Amino acid sequence: MSAGGSAQDVQDELQALRREIEGHNHRYYVLDDPLVSDAEYDRLMARLLEIEQAHPELIVPESPSQRVGGAPLAAFDSVRHAVPMLSLGNAFEAEDVRAFDKRVSDTLREAGLLGPAEPVRYVAEFKFDGLAISLRYEQGRLVQAATRGDGRSGEDVTANIRTLRSVPLVLSGDSPEVLEVRGEVLINRADFERLNESQRARGEKVFVNPRNAAAGSLRQLDPRVTATRPLRFFAYGWGEIQGLHGTQGGLFEGESRRPSLPRDTHWGMLDWFQSLGLPVNSGRKMVRGAEGLLDFYAEVGARRPQLPFDIDGVVYKVDALEAQEVLGYVARAPRFAVAHKFPAQEETTQLLGIEVQVGRTGAITPVARLKPVFVGGVTVTNATLHNEDEVRRKDVRVGDTVIVRRAGDVIPEVVGPVLELRPADAAPFVMPTACPVCGSAIERPEDEAIARCTGGLFCAAQRKQTLLHAAGRKALDIEGLGEKLVDQLVDSGRIKTLADLFSLTAEELSQYDRMGAKSAQNLVQALEQARRPALGRLLYALGIRHVGETTARDVALHFGSMEAIMAANEDELLAVNDVGPVVAHSILRFFAEPHNRDVVHALAAAGVQPQAPQRQAGGLVLSGKTLVLTGTMPNWTRDEATRRILAAGGKVSGSVSKKTAYVVAGEEAGSKLTKAQELGVAVLDEDGLRKLLGVQGGGSEAR
Repeated sequence: MSAGGSAQDVQDELQALRREIEGHNHRYYVLDDPLVSDAEYDRLMARLLEIEQAHPELIVPESPSQRVGGAPLAAFDSVRHAVPMLSLGNAFEAEDVRAFDKRVSDTLREAGLLGPAEPVRYVAEFKFDGLAISLRYEQGRLVQAATRGDGRSGEDVTANIRTLRSVPLVLSGDSPEVLEVRGEVLINRADFERLNESQRARGEKVFVNPRNAAAGSLRQLDPRVTATRPLRFFAYGWGEIQGLHGTQGGLFEGESRRPSLPRDTHWGMLDWFQSLGLPVNSGRKMVRGAEGLLDFYAEVGARRPQLPFDIDGVVYKVDALEAQEVLGYVARAPRFAVAHKFPAQEETTQLLGIEVQVGRTGAITPVARLKPVFVGGVTVTNATLHNEDEVRRKDVRVGDTVIVRRAGDVIPEVVGPVLELRPADAAPFVMPTACPVCGSAIERPEDEAIARCTGGLFCAAQRKQTLLHAAGRKALDIEGLGEKLVDQLVDSGRIKTLADLFSLTAEELSQYDRMGAKSAQNLVQALEQARRPALGRLLYALGIRHVGETTARDVALHFGSMEAIMAANEDELLAVNDVGPVVAHSILRFFAEPHNRDVVHALAAAGVQPQAPQRQAGGLVLSGKTLVLTGTMPNWTRDEATRRILAAGGKVSGSVSKKTAYVVAGEEAGSKLTKAQELGVAVLDEDGLRKLLGVQGGGSEAR
């Protein structure tokens, strides 16, 4: 069969072949309903390749031929999610589910969205045991794919995702300008067994479970390897959406206010995804009230072994998007959804030893070293024992046979010993007196359960965690400084203090694993921007125990400079708003350590110049007053409004009460505004808040 003919004939045949092949891909990988034999599919693909080889100028990225994968990558770039990928709260018992339903019901009735005896309508779905992924489509074409990462930034795995035949490279129908689709990549159990058989036949490493295989396959630097793996994708949520009725937003996975979307329910949005050619699992079900949720949980639990893929629970989401918006978010999770985990799985194994780990604040955590045991789909070799009191309460000793549980199928935990099998020479655990990392003394403060290393920033273990804390969004906001790079920088001896970061160059950074030239340059730019942080951010970045973001701002506002903070005595610290004896003593102990003061001086020598907080024109006009923010303001972000309120001596709370002085309400204000009106609390808009603070115009403050 010739690949010749007129240019238009070739174009027409190519387009027809591509449409037909992608249609067969969709029926086979998404609908599980193939129309043609493998031989016929291979014939169509062979014809496509024949034409493209004869006319390489006609090859496009969306062609089915391009799913085989390109050249290996040097490293994965970091991707900042336009809308954060949030986590879910967990439920383990029936009472947890009933409590969740009651909270939802009470809030929606208070908001007038639910009748007195009306049950809440939920969408119940499988909780897939795979890898969370965000797909970004622009003008209907797949342009980027990223892992969840820390929720705000993930790894760019676009080249690998493009090899998945269940992921459309081009959306069907009328798609928005931008659509971020959130979902899960996984491997069916049957495909997993065939993959491991193939690995064994080639003498290569076999995978522990389907989740491990999916994660490892998707994070291959060579997309051609990923193309050989039987990965599948299911969509279940969304992030950023633009160009749809002139609005943008992301409800389930994000923090944006409620946009105008093509459907007004979660179920409807999933149906919309299907109309665009995106795969959505058919196992979802519409249920009502707590009993409907629990019935679904029992039903799925009974048929879990027969499912083609692994799940570790089910997920419940309030169906109405208006109700989701009213319920909102808490910390990093939505209030309108919860994951109901399956019961923990337990096994017995031998406790080989008890070692201690050192955390960022010096917390000493006993860790059980176990004879490897397969629990809940993974091989467990370590499990936390939490603290010294917990070890004694459970009475676990080296040499014991112990019961190991994976709580919620995730966290390995030692339940306790099998006393009948205890050897005669099993000895009780004794907390060491010196830090295993730096040799500093270990102390246990009075009335606290946690023992701590006193080494502070001198301790390499604390150094790693301190660097990660300092790089956080609420501290110095050094984007690109992740855990793996910090491990390399500290382990190699290149970074000993926080100040050493600011001497890094793009050239030397590019020599570290998974750091390309672009990533290295971006990190150097982020470090440069971090040289002029707000004083409160720098104080928070030091990782002083008990000193959170708000306390750091209060202390910075009170003293105005790092030198004044370091020189302050206890009485002067206690004069700061909301600083009590515990916080004051913690600050004093931190700066009493010479090596901690050396770090501050080294930062100054490295060119880090903290910016003194600027008091508002009206002075501390909000001293002693509590404000609540709700909705979206036209110019100020919530973070900026919060900073200005704190700088004026006020406090910001998440709930409205009779003690609330003002509620600042923006667009799409929710139930907090309603409650303020019921309680007679004064309500301001952004202009009103500006007048109260005595400021004019917009603009952002120092980092």
